[in-house]
Amino acid sequence: MPENTRNLRDLQVSPLGLGCMGMSFAYGPGDRNESLATLNQAIDDGVTLLDTADMYGNGENERLLAEVLRTRRDEVRIATKFGIVMDENGQVTGIDASPAYAARSVDASLRRLGVDTIDLYYLHRVDSVTPIEETVAAMAEMVRAGKVRHLGLSEASATTLRRANAVHPISAVQTEWSIFSRDIEAEVLPAARELGIGVVPYSPLGRGLLTGAAAAAHDLADDDFRRTLPRWDAANLDANLALVQRIRAIADQVGGTPGQVALGWLLAQGTDVVPIPGTKRRSYLTENLGAVDIALSAEQLAELSSLTPAGDRYRDMGRVKGESVSA
Repeated sequence: MPENTRNLRDLQVSPLGLGCMGMSFAYGPGDRNESLATLNQAIDDGVTLLDTADMYGNGENERLLAEVLRTRRDEVRIATKFGIVMDENGQVTGIDASPAYAARSVDASLRRLGVDTIDLYYLHRVDSVTPIEETVAAMAEMVRAGKVRHLGLSEASATTLRRANAVHPISAVQTEWSIFSRDIEAEVLPAARELGIGVVPYSPLGRGLLTGAAAAAHDLADDDFRRTLPRWDAANLDANLALVQRIRAIADQVGGTPGQVALGWLLAQGTDVVPIPGTKRRSYLTENLGAVDIALSAEQLAELSSLTPAGDRYRDMGRVKGESVSA
């Protein structure tokens, strides 16, 4: 990866971060040794933003990162999140963004990660009960206490971003954004740019769909989260894979892969955009990082922007638009 950097407001990071969720959660069983090797390889290759959350594996993902942070803390910026409550069986039971819960959560994450300070601390999902001003005020206290350096929100609406930023500067908004998920562009992206907030797209590869690697839902593990998503339904999958072939054609033109083209499209959306493609394997990591060298023409970018997938992001898009409660 080239040594250029991007800024999430005043937090300087590599152009691509690494989403660590799949190493411990949602995408079937993981290989701990391969995950650790992938984390170390990412840092060796210049990735400086590692993204996790307290809910990923009920804290297991943070503990996994701790094994790498023991010797490489100064080389990376750590982002983690709080607010989605899970029971001991790993089932989501609700959202809690209350100041009391926030205070307990940050201390627990610091212990699991084995660090003194979290570089970027996100509210994972907005609480419909607790006013965002109260939550951000509590998070601002963490900054003053030296527990947190920068604040972020995940899956927040434009209105919530403005209200939050009025209490304390918000450095980043994390939301799903890819060639196949464009909701952010209507309101959230303009608001973020108005306020000087960086954008961190998660699932920038359409949860693997945009890579062309998974040809059918039956290729997925039984506990793979994607089995619940409309775009992976048999009724929609063939249509979406046909669109991926159009991405593949552009990839052939530029000497890359479909996944690299998908990431290259996002990187071209602005220098305030830092995608965090997730992987738990070194081979995919290497492919993803090659996206920074992909040069797409205006015509190619326009064609990619015109692609419209079959099916919504989630089963109940009415529930997740603006402020999602889905992981």
